[in-house]
Amino acid sequence: MSNRLAACSCGQLTAQVSGDPVRVSICHCLACQRRTGSVFGQQARFYRKDIAIAGQSTVYVRVGDEGSRVKFHFCPTCGATVYYEPEGLEEFVAIPVGAFADPGFPAPSVSVYEERKHGWVAAPENAEHFA
Repeated sequence: MSNRLAACSCGQLTAQVSGDPVRVSICHCLACQRRTGSVFGQQARFYRKDIAIAGQSTVYVRVGDEGSRVKFHFCPTCGATVYYEPEGLEEFVAIPVGAFADPGFPAPSVSVYEERKHGWVAAPENAEHFA
């Protein structure tokens, strides 16, 4: 079993995780591109019971392409997103993989909204691919 620490840029907001991710995915939707400032978002889903949150967060609620809501928790000081809660998946919490600052983090096994993927991006071949 792994123990990992996700944190914002200034370290005020953290998520201590015990256990391995249930799913690691990349999302190519335009909203994730805007949220991350990158060409896709990469997130790891964990069981809520395995996460301890510390620090204060500000919440931004976004309605996704399919109508469900997601509550993004970001640091009010530095603005970095540390975790989010997808509606309908209440037993889970998602954490942006970059918040772990761990180059050895497991590769994504799912790639979604690939119709919006930048042409030069190559998702792992063995991942599940969804248009």
